Amino acid sequence: MRSRRVEYSESTRQALVDSAVELFTKRGYAGTSLDEVAKRARLTKGALYHHFSGKQALFEAAFDSVENAFMRKLGEIVSAPGDPWDTAIAGLRAYVRVCLEPSYQRIVIHEAPVVMGWERWREAEEHFSYGLLRSTIEVLITSGELEQLPVETMARLLFGSLSAGASMIAGAADPKKASAEVERTIVRVVEGLRVNGTPRPAEPAREHRSRSRRR
Repeated sequence: MRSRRVEYSESTRQALVDSAVELFTKRGYAGTSLDEVAKRARLTKGALYHHFSGKQALFEAAFDSVENAFMRKLGEIVSAPGDPWDTAIAGLRAYVRVCLEPSYQRIVIHEAPVVMGWERWREAEEHFSYGLLRSTIEVLITSGELEQLPVETMARLLFGSLSAGASMIAGAADPKKASAEVERTIVRVVEGLRVNGTPRPAEPAREHRSRSRRR
């Protein structure tokens, strides 16, 4: 059985992380002080330093919390019973919508590359979203839904596309419009890799039909 001291320590740490997520989302890294984080969590600054060495360590904990929460939801979607293709596309659409969430947008997309550094951020992203994407692709190939292309190459290329899409959404003047465009485009790209997928009509065929109607 876990001791009350351990449980109290974990609840204290979680309160600080929750407070940090809220403040970093609203004010960003530069606009948030450790005093504010401790005050919002109703704890002392000494308690904060007991768990975190400083502001960056607290930010990384907030980053992990946000990523874990959203990736857990996406994992539930893509691992749900049912047709592998349908659940994978549902997960893809859900990820694009996650990019509209204020905490994900501000902490994961905007702030993390600067605060954590590009290399550390990419490493963390690969641990979370890349791993989920790669496992989903493996399932689709195994089930015969996707072409037998190299898993690593396909995952890297799609991961790059999703990362670019996330940045577009976060930086857009109209994020909802950008999200709809990214979702439609990335789903179409994945559909193009599907075995026995229904291809779009070729351009010459449409031109031929137009000439026929004019005659």
